[in-house]
Amino acid sequence: MKKKLLIIVVILILIGVLAYFLMNNISITKNDEYMNYTPEEEISEIQTKQTSINLYFFNPETNTLKSEGRLVNANDLLKNPYGLIVEKLIEGPENSSLKKVFPENTRLIDANIQNNCVTLNFSEEFMNFKDDIQKYNIINSILDSLTQLNEVESIKILIDNETKEGLSQEYTTISENP
Repeated sequence: MKKKLLIIVVILILIGVLAYFLMNNISITKNDEYMNYTPEEEISEIQTKQTSINLYFFNPETNTLKSEGRLVNANDLLKNPYGLIVEKLIEGPENSSLKKVFPENTRLIDANIQNNCVTLNFSEEFMNFKDDIQKYNIINSILDSLTQLNEVESIKILIDNETKEGLSQEYTTISENP
């Protein structure tokens, strides 16, 4: 009987000590109070001005286009989103497993939009694609990258301000292209 009484007393003492500890060391915040959050690192001016875009490059392992996320300056994107996106495509991927689709030395002369169609004016080097498959990949790389912008429905390609044979149509979807 004494053992049971001793065990009960020890348990009650332990519960009391635990309750005392919990009440003194745990504070409950009210719902109407806000706790300040201090980030581990300050967000820089440059980081606040960046946004993410998807660019499409050739994946030689699958023979398809694959997207690559890229951070760009939001102010630059607002100034000329079509030109910026195409310039990034011409520069090529950052991921070494992806390949650039544009022929070497291709330059974008101008990019503008009218009636939801982006007209892209390239230098003559654009026409140095190897075959129709590369041309198809270039067009679809541009389409996939630009149509992520809500206002873009199609593209038209000019070479030195002129339409060239095989590029005179307006491209709207992958399935419509040769």
